[in-house]
Amino acid sequence: MSAKKPTGKPKGSAQRKVDWKALEIVHPDAAGIDVGGSEHWVAISPDRDLEPVRRFGCFTADLREMSCWLVEKGVRSVAMQSTGVYWMPVFEVLEQHGLEVFLVNASTLRTYRDARRTCRSASGC
Repeated sequence: MSAKKPTGKPKGSAQRKVDWKALEIVHPDAAGIDVGGSEHWVAISPDRDLEPVRRFGCFTADLREMSCWLVEKGVRSVAMQSTGVYWMPVFEVLEQHGLEVFLVNASTLRTYRDARRTCRSASGC
């Protein structure tokens, strides 16, 4: 029995390669957190750490470790995205460590981005 090799384009969404160095850095001292029910993914500027994206657990000790890492790397503000109530303890621990915390709604950001694209293509706003 021989295994069939896939032919043609791979199914599913193909990831575009992004030249991150070409993007303008607006807030160099900011981090982003994707808050989840069982783990949190944290991203900082790649020039601040050899491992700029890290996964942390949800227990208080994990949140304190995450906060200390962010402060140690010179982060001053954090934008968190959460679809549930899991953001509440994260928010409190980050604030206790002196970080400015913003809770953002990913669907609102997506809507804003899409509206901006539509505006530009339709009327040159």
